[in-house]
Amino acid sequence: MKFLIAFAAVIAVCLAAPLDDSKNAQILRYENDNIGLGGYNFAYETSDGQARQENAELKNIGTENEALVVRGSYSFVADDGQTYTVTYIADENGFQPSAPHIPKN
Repeated sequence: MKFLIAFAAVIAVCLAAPLDDSKNAQILRYENDNIGLGGYNFAYETSDGQARQENAELKNIGTENEALVVRGSYSFVADDGQTYTVTYIADENGFQPSAPHIPKN
C-alpha cells in the first residue's frame, strides 16, 4: 500500500511539472565558418527565442603577444517573457560580459 501511495505521488509530481519548450525547439538559423586559420564565426537561432552569435580573430600573429579575441552575444527568453541579451568580449584581459540594466519592480 505504501508503494502505491509513493508511486501515485511521483506520478502527480511528474504531471504537475511545467513543460520545457526548449526540448521541442527547432533550429531556425545556423551558420558556421571555421576554416581553422586565424579565427571563426558562428551563429544560431532557435524557435524558443534563444540566439547566439560569436566571432573570433587572432591578433598580433607571430609575436609573443599573439591572442585570440572573441566577441559575441547570446539571448534568451526568461520566465517573465522578456528577452535578455548579454554581449561579451574575451581576450588577453579575460572574459568581459555586459548586459543592459534591468529595473527592479
